Amino acid sequence: MEQEFELIAKTFMGLEPILAQELTQMGANNVQTGRRMVSFSGNKETMYRANFQLHTAIKILKPIKHFKAASADDVYEEIKKIDWSEFLDNNKTFAVDAVVFSEEFRHSKFVAYKVKDAIVDQFREKTGQRPNISVTNPDIRLNIHIAEDKCTLSLDSSGESLHRRGYRQESVEAPLNEVLAAGMILMSGWKGDTDFIDPMCGSGTLLVEAALIAQNIAPGVFRKEYAFEKWNDFDRELFDSIYNDDSQEREFKHHIYGYDIDMKAVNTARMNVKAAGMSSIITVENADFKDFKQPENKSIIITNPPYGERISTPNLLGTYKMIGETLKHQFKNNEAWVLSYRQECFDQIGLRPSIKIPLYNGSLECEFRKYQMFDGRLKDFRGSGKILKTEEEKKAMAEKGRFKKNREFKRRLEEEAENEEGDIRSFKFHSHKFDEFDRKERNSRKAERNRDRNEERNGRDRRRDDKGRGFERGARKGGKDFGKKGKRYNYGKD
Repeated sequence: MEQEFELIAKTFMGLEPILAQELTQMGANNVQTGRRMVSFSGNKETMYRANFQLHTAIKILKPIKHFKAASADDVYEEIKKIDWSEFLDNNKTFAVDAVVFSEEFRHSKFVAYKVKDAIVDQFREKTGQRPNISVTNPDIRLNIHIAEDKCTLSLDSSGESLHRRGYRQESVEAPLNEVLAAGMILMSGWKGDTDFIDPMCGSGTLLVEAALIAQNIAPGVFRKEYAFEKWNDFDRELFDSIYNDDSQEREFKHHIYGYDIDMKAVNTARMNVKAAGMSSIITVENADFKDFKQPENKSIIITNPPYGERISTPNLLGTYKMIGETLKHQFKNNEAWVLSYRQECFDQIGLRPSIKIPLYNGSLECEFRKYQMFDGRLKDFRGSGKILKTEEEKKAMAEKGRFKKNREFKRRLEEEAENEEGDIRSFKFHSHKFDEFDRKERNSRKAERNRDRNEERNGRDRRRDDKGRGFERGARKGGKDFGKKGKRYNYGKD
């Protein structure tokens, strides 16, 4: 039996219980929730599966050293004690991300420099040479987290944030993050047992995430690569067996519908749905929510309307009033979930929510509210033996108190935005000044990104020959018809 080791799954504030549930169902051990993270233990297979299968994780980190440090020099000395030949050689590149909450360590980039210096100096002293730093596409990614004097150095097994599934071709303004979208769906308890509707679908993120959940398809099937694939101990045979195992996938017998008043959003959503190979179970149409009619089949609505922050409408409050009226008259005997930000917007809906769950959408402290729609009076609804709140939903409501205790989270957002800008694409970060190094790094990333795009347009990279991974990974399924659980990953060819 392979020895187990410590692992950390990072996520968004408010999604920790859902991520912990996912990990438990996956078979992880010692699952414990923290702030924006869940710790657990497992072996190499657990780590691979966590990256490949989890819907609500942003990154999977493998801690390699815990230590205390009172100064930057302490960090340097502790990092230098590690035998870096286990992880690196002079031909490999590496990068260091730092997340710092400490009075002593004021600047995360300075901490990252000290870690880099310790590693480079060790190689110079032992070999006379040094490995190179690569900001954009390193062979090894390291993460150092400092909370006051407690330091954790980890290997980043994911690489690019796991919310970047790989199916998104284009975005509308302020798209919903894929991890947040999946968390909302899992939080609602929907698992594909009814039709699914998003009447304000934007670029279609909720639609595609719902399709993955309904069919129990791992969100990692679209990814080109993970950071752990460059590690010295990478077990290709083990990962291929995980990748090729579709035994837990299930048939979806209902349908997913997306609507948007903006034709550009509709076209974008259709493009993303097609890229994900989900056109047979997702229909996207150009329609105004005010024209919505009572669906024939049992359905759930989950939607993320404009908040008036980055996206607004000519009459924002009128839009929310329309949402309430439409749900009341055209969605009877179903349940609807709405994510929004402003209390005055929720007030305009004019319906009594059966549950309110706090969630952060980027820097915005939002609420995810459930509306149990019924025909007639609440007294009659309850008299028929039906309930508005399950025990799990009551427990979720209790999480609100935890959020209020953690208000300092907001004060840290500006620094975290700088530390983790690669993790979250779906909101505007608080502005901060860049020094000369930041500008060079940012320009380097832009240039690298443009080169990558050109390479993808002109043909697949080296991984195309490796079981057709990336957008064409699904070819290993034997090209079965998508309607019969296949062909879905033949990129852009539904």
